[in-house]
Amino acid sequence: MKKSVQTKQEQEKEVVEKMIRIYCRHHHHQKELCPDCQALLDYAFQRVDHCPFMAQKTFCSRCKVHCYRADRQEQIKKVMRYSGPRMLWFHPILALLHWNEERKARKNGE
Repeated sequence: MKKSVQTKQEQEKEVVEKMIRIYCRHHHHQKELCPDCQALLDYAFQRVDHCPFMAQKTFCSRCKVHCYRADRQEQIKKVMRYSGPRMLWFHPILALLHWNEERKARKNGE
């Protein structure tokens, strides 16, 4: 069963928000997002909301088109490299669901 575009957008936003929160908490030592991390989150949400490929793709990381500006792309890569492995500890269910979706996408050649 295919997910709706809205469902995929919500899931993508949930994952990126959790990852940015982990990164910010550990690097900027704040419970709430610092202004830089909040700006990155707002930018990521905007990119997800306006993605023309959401119906066909699984995750932004699997997209052939990188719609982030170069500076934002570097920021999000840094966040994901740090937070990705830690998602298993902080959000294990979400991490396993994300991993399973990724595995299915690779199997189907997406």
